[in-house]
Amino acid sequence: MISTLRRGLLVLLAALPLMANAAGSAHELVQDTTNKMLADLSANKEKYKQDPSQFYNALNTIVGPVVDAEGISRSIMTVKYSRKATPAQMQTFQENFKKGLFQFYGNALLEYNNQGITVAPAGDESGDRTSVNMSVKGNNGAVYPVQYTLEKVNGEWKLRNVIINGINIGKLFRDQFADAMQRNGNDLDKTINGWAGEVAKAKEETDKAAGKPAQ
Repeated sequence: MISTLRRGLLVLLAALPLMANAAGSAHELVQDTTNKMLADLSANKEKYKQDPSQFYNALNTIVGPVVDAEGISRSIMTVKYSRKATPAQMQTFQENFKKGLFQFYGNALLEYNNQGITVAPAGDESGDRTSVNMSVKGNNGAVYPVQYTLEKVNGEWKLRNVIINGINIGKLFRDQFADAMQRNGNDLDKTINGWAGEVAKAKEETDKAAGKPAQ
């Protein structure tokens, strides 16, 4: 499964919409901003490869405001732990979550070479929750299904979850957080402050499973 996830990571940010709330529907957000992101990556890829921190900062600036970091963070921590967290702890975890997310997936995106992305026709967006489906061709020629879950937060569409080739990224992070809490003796501060290390560990594991040297 980890090997499949690693291959899917080459897909995720290649298809991850760098959304701007100017578009009216979730489908338009995904379609329009995917095109913009790929154009930006094509223009700046060599610079980003030389200094990935510039890419992480760009992702944080463009993607950060559109990801429902609060909702995702609470989902990852689950009610069991989030209800015990102080507002300051929740804020720190949201910031650490976004940093880890952009570094983890940003590295994968730098390996994407414009193989091809197809956005499925728009679905029902009459409620406050919808899905946008894509198919993305990977470096190995395989086609990966990607499903984004978006929810309306204060009237605007926000990204809440991604499923890549059947692998639920939200659940993956929830399991990872629960495991870290157990290893850390239920020390919430230690787990929150060490989240970047947990993300780095996950990347090493997926690289190893895929037979790729650790970076």
